[in-house]
Amino acid sequence: MPQPELSIIIPTYQEAHGIGQLIRYLRMHTQSYPAEILVVDGQSTDGTAEKAQQAGADAVWQSQPGRAIQMNAGARHAKADILYFLHADTYPPPSFVYDIQQAIAKGYHAGCFRMRFDSPHWLLKINQFFTRFPFLFCRGGDQSLFITRSLFEQLYGFNEHMQIMEDFDIISRIRQITRFYIIPREITVSARKYQYHGWLEVQLANWKVMRMWRKGASQAEMIAAYKRLLHHRTSKIPPAAQD
Repeated sequence: MPQPELSIIIPTYQEAHGIGQLIRYLRMHTQSYPAEILVVDGQSTDGTAEKAQQAGADAVWQSQPGRAIQMNAGARHAKADILYFLHADTYPPPSFVYDIQQAIAKGYHAGCFRMRFDSPHWLLKINQFFTRFPFLFCRGGDQSLFITRSLFEQLYGFNEHMQIMEDFDIISRIRQITRFYIIPREITVSARKYQYHGWLEVQLANWKVMRMWRKGASQAEMIAAYKRLLHHRTSKIPPAAQD
């Protein structure tokens, strides 16, 4: 394999049911481009790492659980100068490599995609509509993140002390020193969190935690509030439905 120009980094935990399909999808749409697919697993017990290896990930590592920790670990192992962080239940558009290349060529060093859900529910369409706007509260890790290695290292990566809101934190820090670009194409995101908890419950939890983060609340306070607002049901569902 030639030196990769794009490193796709996927943090996982208990994602055996879908990780293989995602990796095969990414392989299909990077056939003509030197990209590597790196999976950093947070000690899953359902065979996620094995499924990722079988599907053709370039490398699979075990890490302490926690998205920030896992994504930083993937970045340390990545070989490319462009890093692309992707959640395990999200699918970028088929043109994602070209889209990221074009954004870099325009002078942007970091950005994300707009979002759409894999559900036709009209309330979710409201959510996805607002991801075209530049406001911080319209962002989230589900929209994925491309970033140049130089900028990522300048920022010292994700804050590993954070178990929640780590995606908003790094985007906020990016915006303090450079422009953040929203690629005008949609990434497809699983709606399972909303289907399980309900649209209103998730919206209220998200708004509450965002407000707490802006006011400087501790990680423990935000995690406790999120679980309380979602009626303590988060321990019964896959981690990706907890974000």
